[in-house]
Amino acid sequence: MTVDSLLGRALARALEPAVPDGERADDEVTARLLDAAHEQFRRWGIRRSTMEDVARRAGVSRVTAYRRFATKDALVEAVVQREFRRYFDRFLVDIRAARTVADRVVEGFAGSMHAIRRNPLIGGLIEAEPDVLIPAMVNDGGRTLATVQRFVAGQLRQEQRAGHIAAEVDVELAAELMTRLSCSFLVVPSSVVDLDDEDGLRALARRFIVPMLGP
Repeated sequence: MTVDSLLGRALARALEPAVPDGERADDEVTARLLDAAHEQFRRWGIRRSTMEDVARRAGVSRVTAYRRFATKDALVEAVVQREFRRYFDRFLVDIRAARTVADRVVEGFAGSMHAIRRNPLIGGLIEAEPDVLIPAMVNDGGRTLATVQRFVAGQLRQEQRAGHIAAEVDVELAAELMTRLSCSFLVVPSSVVDLDDEDGLRALARRFIVPMLGP
């Protein structure tokens, strides 16, 4: 299974506009296969699961499964993409509820760490099968990190245009540092920072990340 660009592709597509009604994402059989794959991967992991396992769980034939997804890699990518789209949709709702740009940065950092680590599929795979997803995050020439960096930089540019961040702040660099910090915490366990302590993560973000955005 090729993983070096799977995560990057899934992230990039999750950030694209939603698929219009009537296209494949709304197909009932496809939705059943994605739901079944999510459950199968969550319970047994990606490497131990087959297309036949997913088809059986979805109640469809193997031929039908392969008509929707030509390979297991394509199915894995679609499932991961759907999880990230759900995450980004929730992320945008959460940060918009925050009162100031500092609060939005704090909630964005703490909330994203919590959401990814607690996600039954993504967080579970990072913990149980690190050799599946982690190489995709760190060994793909920076493409996955670049995708997330562009998303974060886009959010910061909106804040800058609205006058919430000083014009002289380099939002591209700030987004790069934020992205790399978050990725590091996700893939390398910390003996200093308790990643399950959301209040602690908020305090860390307010002390060390928010100052990157200037006064």
